[in-house]
Amino acid sequence: MRNHLRALREAREWTQAGLADRLGVSRQTVNALETGKYDPSLPLAFRIARLFDAPIESIFEPEEEARTDAGVRPGR
Repeated sequence: MRNHLRALREAREWTQAGLADRLGVSRQTVNALETGKYDPSLPLAFRIARLFDAPIESIFEPEEEARTDAGVRPGR
């Protein structure tokens, strides 16, 4: 899953640790989310969306949609 978490965080000049504190998770979790190594649980995705006052789908993008947007058709 792709996401825009890093851009949202940096636009607010927050550190990963600062964002982690606001979300109640570890800095390592924020790093894993930003690098795409970890997909958030649904409750965490909602907390992120509320924190940035944005719809979940504007922050997180399923991999198939990301590939389609890049011109790659998903496999069938």
